[in-house]
Amino acid sequence: MEWTVQPGGYVPFEHIHLSQDEIFHVQQGEIRAIINGQEQIGKVGQTLLVPRGARHIAYNDRSDALICIVDYKPGLDQYKVMQFIAGFIFDENVSRRGLVNVPKLMYCLKKAKAKALVRPSFVPEPFFRLGMNIFFMLGTIAGWETLYRKYAD
Repeated sequence: MEWTVQPGGYVPFEHIHLSQDEIFHVQQGEIRAIINGQEQIGKVGQTLLVPRGARHIAYNDRSDALICIVDYKPGLDQYKVMQFIAGFIFDENVSRRGLVNVPKLMYCLKKAKAKALVRPSFVPEPFFRLGMNIFFMLGTIAGWETLYRKYAD
């Protein structure tokens, strides 16, 4: 997947990939990542590896765009997860900070039995799983099935 970050841009929150390594292949610019509290810099032609389960966040502190090819290993159902996220963004189903609608996203991911899950690092694993179950029940009651079908198909 190609990932472009404009100058001053960053991932909106520190997070953890539960079942995948995330690999950044820097094509243009420079990436600054904090991985488990350790700063790493990746320049053009370099690769940064974020092992599964590692807390991390990435920034573009430079004055030009950062372009990376991002791989997830194993791939699992990463395409399906990104399809949900992109659908929410495209439909402007986001917060004022530009974050996707978390309850609805969690509903969709639970319904899809997604394996390529990402959780904010400040949310402990048991609470994350509990949240997915609660939002799944809420979404079932609220009729979010239509939303799921829109993005899943």
